[in-house]
Amino acid sequence: MKDRQNIHGSWASRWVFIMAATGSAVGLGNIWKFPYIAGQNGGGAFVLVYLLFILAVGVPIMMAEVLVGRRGRQSPINSMREVALEADHSPNWSMVGWVGALAGFLIFSFYSVVAGWVLAYVAAMGNGEFLDIGSEQAGKAFSRLLADPQALLIWHSVFVVLVMVVLMGGVNKGLERATKIMMPALFVLLLLLLGYSMTSGSFGEGVEFLFHFDPSELSWDAVLVALGHSFFTLSLGMGSIMAYGSYMPKSASIGGTVLTIAALDTIVALVAGMAIFPIVFANSLDPGAGPGLMFITLPVAFGHMPGGQIFGFLFFVLVALAAWTSAISLMEPGVAWMVEKFGLKRGPVCIMLGLLVWLLGIAALSSFNFGSDIALFGMNIFDFLDFVTANIFLPLGGLFVAVFTGWILHQRITRDELAIVTPAYYLAWSVTIRYIAPIAVAAIFIFNLIEKLG
Repeated sequence: MKDRQNIHGSWASRWVFIMAATGSAVGLGNIWKFPYIAGQNGGGAFVLVYLLFILAVGVPIMMAEVLVGRRGRQSPINSMREVALEADHSPNWSMVGWVGALAGFLIFSFYSVVAGWVLAYVAAMGNGEFLDIGSEQAGKAFSRLLADPQALLIWHSVFVVLVMVVLMGGVNKGLERATKIMMPALFVLLLLLLGYSMTSGSFGEGVEFLFHFDPSELSWDAVLVALGHSFFTLSLGMGSIMAYGSYMPKSASIGGTVLTIAALDTIVALVAGMAIFPIVFANSLDPGAGPGLMFITLPVAFGHMPGGQIFGFLFFVLVALAAWTSAISLMEPGVAWMVEKFGLKRGPVCIMLGLLVWLLGIAALSSFNFGSDIALFGMNIFDFLDFVTANIFLPLGGLFVAVFTGWILHQRITRDELAIVTPAYYLAWSVTIRYIAPIAVAAIFIFNLIEKLG
């Protein structure tokens, strides 16, 4: 088959795609969530189970998303339709692309609110507002931020503008240029913070918390947590990787590229843990603070450490970069589809979508102040958006992608795109995408719903 041409452009090289996809995968969850859940659920034993799930679930589905995107060379919605037609199946498979694009749009609406908190903390840390502050004062400062709709609106707006400006530039002048700057900056900041933690006096304790190998702490719930995080950490089920895959050079190996992305995503999460927890332990703070770790615990820690203002500022810049690179990928599927559907330029499309997601973000941020009484199925707007996307849209998107590539596409298509020379490797991917990955994602879907609604 003659390779389709993408009207949006293509990545300059395989490594640009790796950096862009890693930027999509590395987000807020890598910085605080993964290190915390690993330390609380058996340390090294949890990490080992998590890596097995990455290989058995995350990597095969990511390969499937890239495969469909590169084959279709369009937005996820149109790529699913075109590749389904090529396989002599219904164009209604484009609904899978719709699920992903809508999920990305909805996630961005509340993700930008949280990213706004991060930007507010970049400014606060830079101004020295957390110097010598106590836990109670830090908690009150965070509560004041959430209760201030004007401040939340300002930072939410700033973040939406930052994302849309990058998207306006297109694949090469926007996404690629931003990736080449932001991802190296993210890695440098992470290494600087790691070096700082190594001098904190509790580096060994932090590493022990993260990597201690205790299978007795690895409960069935912990296994499900590892399974769920292995799926969500790679930005699967929301069309982002499929959209980025459509810009991938034909000559690049999908398997090797995806393994590299998964490895980098995991390394960032582990290094973040090694950077964060020594600081936490050095200040006798709670490593199990969950989301509060970022906005209450760590500011207190940085506020009492030599050079803490500088490195606290760098930490929140790091988190902001991670949020920025992830958010760009959330909106790209919708932007690409509107450009293809209506023949518009990216600028007007980004302004329209930016305004829509900005308005929905205002509804989400109102959950913490003037709209706190509004309830949807017993949840505020922010929690409802989080619940619907994380527990319904993303698992269904990943499940349907696995079924589509494993059972609907002809092997000639998957073999051609994957170009796996060793038959045993192709067989391993085929078995996992047909059986293991769908069962695992269905388990995530069912158990999450039971846990949330039970």
